[in-house]
Amino acid sequence: MNKINTTVLAIGAHPDDVEFLCAGTLALLKNKGWNIHIATMTPGDCGSATLSREEISCIRKKEATLSASMLDSGYDCMESEDLFISYDKKTLTRVTRLIRKVKPTIVITMSPSDYMVDHEMTSKIVQTSCFAAGVVNVETDNVKAYDKIPYLYYMDPIEGKDKFGHKIEAGIIVDISDVITIKEKMLAAHKSQREWLLQHHGMDEYIIAMKTLSADRGEEIKKNFAEGFRQHLGHAFPQDDILKSELGEAVHLM
Repeated sequence: MNKINTTVLAIGAHPDDVEFLCAGTLALLKNKGWNIHIATMTPGDCGSATLSREEISCIRKKEATLSASMLDSGYDCMESEDLFISYDKKTLTRVTRLIRKVKPTIVITMSPSDYMVDHEMTSKIVQTSCFAAGVVNVETDNVKAYDKIPYLYYMDPIEGKDKFGHKIEAGIIVDISDVITIKEKMLAAHKSQREWLLQHHGMDEYIIAMKTLSADRGEEIKKNFAEGFRQHLGHAFPQDDILKSELGEAVHLM
C-alpha cells in the first residue's frame, strides 16, 4: 500500500466513544506505521450535571485532544450537540469535508444499532459521507473530492448489545491484549466523565466497564482483551478486509 494512504480516521459520536470501543485497534495500526486521526460529532456538551454546555465542551475537547495525542493523532469536533446529532446537509457536509481533508484509507465509526440515537445517527452520517467524499458535485468549501471510497468498519455497540438487548455478533475480532495499557490511558484522559457517569448513571466503573467489554470479546478468541467490528460491504465499498491484511494474526474472522 502506498505509504501516503496509511491513515485511519475514527469518528465517534462523543468524546470517549473511540477510546471505549476501538483505541486498541488504533494503537495496533499505529505500531504498524499508520497515521491516526480521531474525530467526534459533538464536544460532549451535555456530559455534566454541574457545568454549563460551554464549560463542559471546553473541558471535554481538551481531554479528547490529550487522549488523541497519545497516538500522535489529530482531533476534530464536528460541533453537533449532544442528543441532537442530525442527518442533515450541514452535518453531512462537515463530515464529508473531514474525510476529504484527512484522506483515510480506513474509517471506523459507531455501530448502526446501539443504545442511543446519537450513536446510530453518527453511523448513518459517516456511511453516507464516506460515499459522498468522492462525489465531485458535493461541494465542501473548496476541499476537492477524494479519489476513493475508504474501508468502513463499525465498532461494537456499548455493552455489545443492540437496543433490544440482543448481543451483536462481531464479524471481526481484534486481539488488543498487548495494547490494553494505552487504551486504558486514553480513556482515563476523559476525567470529567467519571464524575458525570457517577451522578447520571450511578456507575463508578468507567475503566472497569471498558475492560469488561474488551475481556468479553477477548474470551471469544481465547485472548485477554479484544475489540469487535463489522465491515460495511455494501455496493461500491472495498470488499477485502484490510484490518486482516495489516494486523495479521491479531485479527480473527468470525
